[in-house]
Amino acid sequence: MNITLNLKKGLDLHIAGAATGSPATAETVKPRLVALTPDDFPGLTLKPLVKEGDTVAQGTAVLQDKHHPEVCITSPVAGTVKAVERGERRKLERIVIEPDGSNNAVTFDVKNIDNEDSARKFLQSSGLWSMIRQRPYNIVANPESTPRDIFVNALDTAPLAPDMDAILASQAKELAAGAALLAKLTRGTIYIGRRQGSKIAKIADIAGATMVDIKGPHPAGNAGIIASNIKPVNKGETIWTLDGITLARIGHLALNGTLDTDCIVAVTGSEVKEPTYIKTITGCDIESIVEGRLIKTTHHERIISGNVLTGFAVKNDGFLRFPYTQVTVIPEGDDVVEFMGWASLSPKKMSTSRSFPGHFLLKKLFRPDARLLGGRRAMIMSGQYDSVVPMDIMTEYLIKAILSKNIENMEALGIYEVAPEDFALAEYVCTSKMPLQTIVAQGLEYLRKELE
Repeated sequence: MNITLNLKKGLDLHIAGAATGSPATAETVKPRLVALTPDDFPGLTLKPLVKEGDTVAQGTAVLQDKHHPEVCITSPVAGTVKAVERGERRKLERIVIEPDGSNNAVTFDVKNIDNEDSARKFLQSSGLWSMIRQRPYNIVANPESTPRDIFVNALDTAPLAPDMDAILASQAKELAAGAALLAKLTRGTIYIGRRQGSKIAKIADIAGATMVDIKGPHPAGNAGIIASNIKPVNKGETIWTLDGITLARIGHLALNGTLDTDCIVAVTGSEVKEPTYIKTITGCDIESIVEGRLIKTTHHERIISGNVLTGFAVKNDGFLRFPYTQVTVIPEGDDVVEFMGWASLSPKKMSTSRSFPGHFLLKKLFRPDARLLGGRRAMIMSGQYDSVVPMDIMTEYLIKAILSKNIENMEALGIYEVAPEDFALAEYVCTSKMPLQTIVAQGLEYLRKELE
């Protein structure tokens, strides 16, 4: 049985620089370097299994969780470990690998994966387990947990996001194999969200899964939003979430015994000459992606690994971060001198407020920069957050409970079903300029430490 979700709350940002062309004909970009960043895998305490100068094949374990040694992070390429970078207090920042161009790859045994235990070990040893998140806490799925249900978002509604329909359209076999493998890990239901009324042939029905046809503005494509509107997470329950690309990777591994570390990346934003799709490797260096693609300007630029709402600001010497699907380049804005500053009535200013002309220009594509445009102040209880968060929670009161570290109120207000990405739009519309995603992330970490 299929489910239809027609969500009304949310907001689509009209930003210039959407990728054009087809992912199927994307230009191949070979990375100079690739990197694995431990911060991309929250909930794991990782230690390196390699040192500088070691040779690794694709699929070789290079990081291991200290508390669950069976959970590994594997190399996306064959090559040589160029650096094991550490920061303050010897925190592990990243492992950098230089590809050697060979096809050396670890082959994983796909035989006898006939029960939950064998399926778990298969995913944990391959590194794909680390791409599955659990709620509560929005961390890498606990190897000791069994999910009530699994939610897959096979669509991306974020600003300038890649067309996941087009990316996954030719991978029906892999998606079905991935769903069959995940079915061994839960006694509940696998829900797969897809875009309703797609311009191309939408993702086909998958045996053993419940398909969810979704219509609505961002954040309709977030896995947590799908879960909240179908079967919310209550205290004592655990669900897993992942995107459709990860599901296809799991299916490819189950069918072939080798990792698929290729990724289609949308290079987007107003500072890109010709926004387009490229094909590269997960963890690719940013310089290889943006080289020769940016408009020559005199102002500063911000390169974001991800979208403008939830992505990571990176430099040219940075790397593509998980979930490896998008790079956005916009003006930094730190060198802009504007009459009246944040209060400027210029029609070029993108705003959700009726006080600014840009609010009424519904068809205009804006070129926003990275400025905060306003000062931080005490929270204003205006109902703004609830207008863009399509979840049955009292958003403002939840934020106040997190700030006060009131665990009882956090639980009563729905902390177990949220993740920072669900508050990205609320952070954008917030007149108090509060860092809501950071607040939610810290609240989830505090709750986990107190209760586990």
